[in-house]
Parts: sequence; C-alpha cells; structure tokens
Amino acid sequence: MKLIIAIIKPFKLDEVRVALSALGVQGLTVTEVKGFGRQKGHTELYRGAEYAVDFLPKLRVEAAVADQLVDQAIDAIEQAARTGKIGDGKIFIAPLEQAIRIRTGETGEAAL
Repeated sequence: MKLIIAIIKPFKLDEVRVALSALGVQGLTVTEVKGFGRQKGHTELYRGAEYAVDFLPKLRVEAAVADQLVDQAIDAIEQAARTGKIGDGKIFIAPLEQAIRIRTGETGEAAL
C-alpha cells in the first residue's frame, strides 16, 4: 500500500476526484493549505495598495492506494490536475505500512 499526497490548485479538485473515483479509489482526504514553490507568490492590489502574497492557496489531497493501483492513480492525478502553467503542484508517494478500519477492525488493503 502507498499513501499518495498531491498538492494541487483548488479549482482542479473535482477533476482529480472524478479521475480517482473512476479507478476505484474509495476515499480521499482534502485539506486546504498554503505554500509556495518555484511560483514564489505574487503581488496583488487591494484598495489602491499593492501587497505581496507569499503563500498561495492550494489543496492537499491524500489517498491510500493498493500497490497495483499506484501508477494508474499517479497518472490520473497528473492528467486531471495539469493546467500547463507554473504552480500546478506536486505528487508525493510514501509507503504505507498498515491501514485499519476502526468500525470493523479490517486491516491492510481490505481496510481501504
């Protein structure tokens, strides 16, 4: 099992959710986050005053995925979240040692 963590633009969430659901990924955790990478923020004008926005709003999407679905899930996220512009995000993959469904006590891939 792997934990896929994707940092994406907020307006791309529905496309990513649909793409992962089509693969059979059963659940997602979505968190609103702020950060920057190569984009380095930008400046905005508010009531005539210019100010810097150093941290840009993003979404952190997490999904626990069975080993046989990892490559397909990565491709699906990549295609759904891509705009072709700077700031599209990143995908991180981490090993997941164990998963336990609290309600039933199921473990491993059965808990996903």
